[in-house]
Amino acid sequence: MAFPHRPDAPELPDFSMLKRLARDQLIYLLEQLPGKKDLFIEADLMSPLDRIANVSILKQHEVDKLYKVENKPALSSNEQLCFLVRPRIKNMRYIASLVNADKLSGRTRKYKVIFSPQKFYACEMVLEEEGIYGDVSCDEWAFSLLPLDVDLLSMELPEFFRDYFLEGDQRWINTVAQALHLLSTLYGPFPNCYGIGRCAKMAYELWRNLEEEEDGETKSRRPEIGHIFLLDRDVDFVTALCSQVVYEGLVDDTFRIKCGSVDFGPEVTSSDKSLKVLLNAEDKVFNEIRNEHFSNVFGFLSQKARNLQAQYDRRRGMDIKQMKNFVSQELKGLKQEHRLLSLHIGACESIMKKKTKQDFQELIKTEHALLEGFNIRESTSYIEEHIDRQVSPIESLRLMCLLSITENGLIPKDYRSLKTQYLQSYGPEHLLTFSNLRRAGLLTEQAPGDTLTAVESKVSKLVTDKAAGKITDAFSSLAKRSNFRAISKKLNLIPRVDGEYDLKVPRDMAYVFSGAYVPLSCRIIEQVLERRSWQGLDEVVRLLNCSDFAFTDMTKEDKASSESLRLILVVFLGGCTFSEISALRFLGREKGYRFIFLTTAVTNSARLMEAMSEVKA
Repeated sequence: MAFPHRPDAPELPDFSMLKRLARDQLIYLLEQLPGKKDLFIEADLMSPLDRIANVSILKQHEVDKLYKVENKPALSSNEQLCFLVRPRIKNMRYIASLVNADKLSGRTRKYKVIFSPQKFYACEMVLEEEGIYGDVSCDEWAFSLLPLDVDLLSMELPEFFRDYFLEGDQRWINTVAQALHLLSTLYGPFPNCYGIGRCAKMAYELWRNLEEEEDGETKSRRPEIGHIFLLDRDVDFVTALCSQVVYEGLVDDTFRIKCGSVDFGPEVTSSDKSLKVLLNAEDKVFNEIRNEHFSNVFGFLSQKARNLQAQYDRRRGMDIKQMKNFVSQELKGLKQEHRLLSLHIGACESIMKKKTKQDFQELIKTEHALLEGFNIRESTSYIEEHIDRQVSPIESLRLMCLLSITENGLIPKDYRSLKTQYLQSYGPEHLLTFSNLRRAGLLTEQAPGDTLTAVESKVSKLVTDKAAGKITDAFSSLAKRSNFRAISKKLNLIPRVDGEYDLKVPRDMAYVFSGAYVPLSCRIIEQVLERRSWQGLDEVVRLLNCSDFAFTDMTKEDKASSESLRLILVVFLGGCTFSEISALRFLGREKGYRFIFLTTAVTNSARLMEAMSEVKA
């Protein structure tokens, strides 16, 4: 049932060191303001901070009261105020309003601003503009790596996606480079580096510059991780736009996993209150079902419930000594397992109710038809009906984007029709969202692409094949074309199956989408690792419009042990989904690798659409 790790799987590095480092640095910064102080925390940082240093640790270091940074006057009476914030202009304005209010009332206090993960020049400029730069002290808390699980590290920067892929803002690339530099300092150099995407290449080059500035201490160490793979989110939008059907992905789509934990409401807990549950490998029940296709989960949980009942029933024939042992050694563990089991059964029932209400089967069927390129007219009609019934603005947008990317843009008639229906159904305030989606290449019209194709064919008659390829690249990047069909054919993303695809015993990574589609990002990683380079993938790279942004850097492997060469760090710039994580965990079991994931944030289709939307929910 649940996939166990292979007995020969390499051991994962211990990432708890990253938590200790972050905690120690934060304590050091807090202690620079000796005595009692009130701490103002930005909402985005509350969950990550809770995983690093809880309230009792903060209290030990003389933090008196905790406040949330929000747009209302602060009621703090303390003489020292400390602000823990992201480097955002609105936060600087908030701090300035507090400091200036104190000045007006003739009150003097000490103020300290701690920026996480780094300080930006623009923030200091605003403090100067507001006339308070001399009144506050500024520091950086370089906390950019949060271990959410034994094999998952998150930078918890959900804004990275919009900032870079829509606004073209490159400020977070330095943060990524610093995070990679920290990892290579702690876990040895990475002998083999691969990457694809403009952002990946920039982050890699910046990171390499940081490495060169350091002395050679790191280089002489034995590497713990043999390969690192950097990948931009815009290389594969399709996977992120598909509905997830592995358990962890469905939990994220339904309840929103935030910073490694989820809030299960009364409908799951079967009580009148909500419960915050940490979802990681320590939850034994969850760990066995997280990567499973949802259709297998109920069977597994009911079997688990029967086994648990059998263990409880053992106590009936026990004598006093055996009963004492049972109570002292096993009962606590069984009760904990029972609690987790009932929570996950409740979550499954809740997911089933919601999905039945949404007619999930019909939705999945439409998605599979789009991925395979069949019944496009029927799929378009389904999307139109979805919009007309006003099911959900985010869901309707997602389906339109999936149609656009798989079809290499919508024909002008369909684009105008769907856009008009959408704006009539959900409101004209969504107009700017369409502009954003077009700029990001998520929802485009075919017309420019078609005219370019005609130009390309004329040009290619006049120049050599190689030059024609380069010209095509230039045109493709102008039109933000996806070329999904051609890539899908080249990489065999749509498996050909005789009869039913067996989801109980999956044969490839396609199981994460019910056997209909192998995630493009995961297939690229698989192919490059097999070849140890991009050799033989030139056409794929060209179709991805990444000819200038696919790179390989191999150093001597003599210091790397055979165990470390089977450990692969995959860096997703712009977010990764739980489906991709499950697919690569499966690939690791098949090939004898272990994958470690580093992402700017865990994402899903709804988060992607919300990042592009100008209408805030």
